[in-house]
Amino acid sequence: MRLDAYNFSTSTVSSEAETAFEAAVHGLAAHSPNTGVALQSTLSADPDHVAALALKGFANLILARSELATPAAEALATARRAMAYRDGGTRDEQVLVHALAAAVDGSFAKAAHRLDEGFAERPATFLPFKISHALRFMLGDAKGMLSASNRVMEVWSEELPAAGFLLGCHAFALEEHGFYEAAEAAGQRAVRLQPDDAWGLHAVSHVHEMRGDTTAGIAWLEEGRSSWSRCNNFAFHMAWHLALLHLERGDHEQVLKIYDEEVRPQQTDDFRDMANAVSLLWRLNQTGVDVGSRWADLAEIALKRRHDTTLVFASLHTLAALVAIGEYTGVRDILSGLERKAAGNGDQAQVAAQVGLPLARIIAGMSTAADRQMLDQLVLNIPMIGGSNAQRDFFLLAVAKAAGTNGDSAGLSRIRAVRGLLRAEDRLLGSIEMQTAL
Repeated sequence: MRLDAYNFSTSTVSSEAETAFEAAVHGLAAHSPNTGVALQSTLSADPDHVAALALKGFANLILARSELATPAAEALATARRAMAYRDGGTRDEQVLVHALAAAVDGSFAKAAHRLDEGFAERPATFLPFKISHALRFMLGDAKGMLSASNRVMEVWSEELPAAGFLLGCHAFALEEHGFYEAAEAAGQRAVRLQPDDAWGLHAVSHVHEMRGDTTAGIAWLEEGRSSWSRCNNFAFHMAWHLALLHLERGDHEQVLKIYDEEVRPQQTDDFRDMANAVSLLWRLNQTGVDVGSRWADLAEIALKRRHDTTLVFASLHTLAALVAIGEYTGVRDILSGLERKAAGNGDQAQVAAQVGLPLARIIAGMSTAADRQMLDQLVLNIPMIGGSNAQRDFFLLAVAKAAGTNGDSAGLSRIRAVRGLLRAEDRLLGSIEMQTAL
């Protein structure tokens, strides 16, 4: 079996395509803005490059936009035709395409399982591992991420292809479980091995944030700026973490500066960029900071995306932007869309039914008595929304605010206890408690 630089077997006979695909895989690992160019170069050199077509399909799905479902399905169909043309393709390609089929069908969980199962004997093969890690991140499946990275660590060595990138993913999985000392050590080692491992750098920044160690966190991110500032829009997310650390220090002017120059330097509608911006402005509002007209561009995009319920995580941030400006016609559109989503099939339908819809009503100030009665279960279900503990903290804080506003001091106390399992006490929850007590 012929393997490329990342231990993956493809059926291409084009050396140019192989080199370009290796660059695309490296770009995926490093969050490089040139990843798409490298992927296109692969397909220009070999239009039947099965793995490149499959990666293109996954890339469309991970952007979580309704209009990209068709291109993802087309990439799957083209990959299947290419495999047939290549006498069935390699086994690695078959597993990748089989997993893509599950993802296109609406089950990221099944897709991740197929990747794990298909590469059980070679768990450190980087591309399927990274895709599985990304899918589980979107599902909030920290247990699955750590289980997969633990299998990698059983065979890991510094000599493995993508050793640093693999270790960075393990660091993040450790952090999401609260294993902060081990996560910090793994993340630091990952960055030493692979200086452009933005994900490993990111994992360590999470550790500092969760510990409430703002001095170390700011220093870590500033020291790594030359690496993460070269990333694609992941650089906006890294700046978001930097802003959160300054927010905890009460340095609001610096937070607004980072927001304008690094978190929201351009009006993009990528759901990840919107999540950064919405959750940061919301936090500033809770601390009494006047954010001026900064909600305006977010609200404009939110209005355009309000009917898209592809990803509940994205819909809830869209909703929060509309609530912030009092655009309740759009709010009701999102609630109606989530109701329809909850009645459907697939992973996100389940998320909408169990947590998305009741949480949306709470954020909108339209909660029912039943929503308030299931507060404890809702808080426990929040990981289903996906993303990281740091990202989902926005939702915990929103529920805490609603509990305080409703005079539910017991509920507020329980939310404080849940947050305390993973993060140090911070001033933001105190600000919310003071606001709701007035």
